[in-house]
Amino acid sequence: MIELTGHTLTIEQLAAIARQDARVAPLSDEVRARMERSHQWVIDAIEGQGRVIYGVNTGFGSLATRRISAGEARQLSRNLVVLCVVGVGDPLPREAVRAMMAIRANMLARGNSGVRPLIAQTLIDMLNAGVTPVVPEKGSLGASGDLAPLAHIAVVLSRDGEDPEAFSGKAWYGGELLDGAEAMRRAGIERPVLLAKEGLALSNGIDFMAACGALAVADAENLLAHAQIAAALSVEALAGLSAAFEADIHAASNQPGQQRVAANLRALTAGSRLVDSDPGRVQDAYSLRCTPQVLGPAVDAVGFVRGRFAAALNAATDNPLIFATPDGSFRALSGGNFHGQGPALWLDLLGIAMAEVADIAERRIFRMVTPELSAGLPAMLAPNSGLDGGLMMVQYTAAALVSDNKTLAHPDSVDSIPSSANQEDHVSMGANAARHTREILDNARRVLAIELLTAAQAVDLRPDGPARLSPFGAMTYQQVRTASAFVSRDRETSSDIEALAALIAGRELVREFAGKEAVALP
Repeated sequence: MIELTGHTLTIEQLAAIARQDARVAPLSDEVRARMERSHQWVIDAIEGQGRVIYGVNTGFGSLATRRISAGEARQLSRNLVVLCVVGVGDPLPREAVRAMMAIRANMLARGNSGVRPLIAQTLIDMLNAGVTPVVPEKGSLGASGDLAPLAHIAVVLSRDGEDPEAFSGKAWYGGELLDGAEAMRRAGIERPVLLAKEGLALSNGIDFMAACGALAVADAENLLAHAQIAAALSVEALAGLSAAFEADIHAASNQPGQQRVAANLRALTAGSRLVDSDPGRVQDAYSLRCTPQVLGPAVDAVGFVRGRFAAALNAATDNPLIFATPDGSFRALSGGNFHGQGPALWLDLLGIAMAEVADIAERRIFRMVTPELSAGLPAMLAPNSGLDGGLMMVQYTAAALVSDNKTLAHPDSVDSIPSSANQEDHVSMGANAARHTREILDNARRVLAIELLTAAQAVDLRPDGPARLSPFGAMTYQQVRTASAFVSRDRETSSDIEALAALIAGRELVREFAGKEAVALP
């Protein structure tokens, strides 16, 4: 079981909760005590001491100057939740919603939000029971937090104290799409009435951006591993030259990712009788020769982004935050940890890097199907070119996906539209960056699938091609052939592409190469 403490959640644990339904442990006594202390201070501050705390007994955003009585604090929490249920568009994938719920429970466990342990525990109970709120993918500005996405979760979790039949959103439970209240009832989970600040604490934060970012990091690392595997098979298929991967060249670059990729390509092609088989060739095209220089910076970029999102999973990002003071009391501080500029930049960087991974893969695909560039392979990799078009059209699909990525990779982090009567006058648009990066990764996965399909076809068309592969190349080739047969005559290949994309998503090749000392894949 994975324990949420507010300080120790990892990307791997988050992915296990989101994708593998890993169970989450009940909150520890230490976490409960920490949360209770800050929550009780909030209640005492507004009810007994008459303090004014933003969002607890004031309006929100541009209405922050409007004072709310202590007796109305519960209704204020409910009002904020339903106010922010404004999401539109297709529902987010189940894994993204589960990741958001886990991050929010973990953040509340820090004790900086002033809410009861019951709120975080209810999120945990929903995760363990499989209650997944329906969260539309559009509606967040990525500042003031991911208000709309989080509110669609909060409205399922909580109830209106005045109206038991009030709107409760939608949620999946047991394979059925239900009203939120009905899903929670069937799961045996009581929906609490929110107290002071709890509506704000559930709705304010970067959880959508952080959830998508953390899962995207895991996916990008997997794609980078397969990008190197696919590139190595293409180098063999195109009878490429090994000199461009020599260690001295890459040591001279002083770039760690580039050196790592070059070392992997040396290992993945070692023992090949296809590589260096053309004695008259001096050097290869950039799409082969410069693979380390293109994939290496992507490795470095993803490593940087991993560090940032790993930290974000354990951050307090709502507002205001409650902090203990040396005298044993607490204070509330209003700030802006909900602002998603960081996640927006990190997601843009990740999307741009992975768009380039797909871009150079498509160039290798193009070379393999073009007879003037493929070192003797038949046109379009068709055994009977002319009557059959071979893999002509799979390159079209790769080109379309790569071109789509060029649009999607336009940075969202440079955009901003003022909101809330100019109180929130600079926003990150990080939620858009999260959506676009997810699409880029999906496109890149299919481009790499097409490269594997094309490279295996090219190997089969070389004299004794499979027998001349390197040991690692042979392993890759055999895996490809378990999912896609040789294209001997024209047939549909959509199913081949999707099967190979599923092979990549399942990490079978990476697992097969795991433990091989010569290869350092993610």
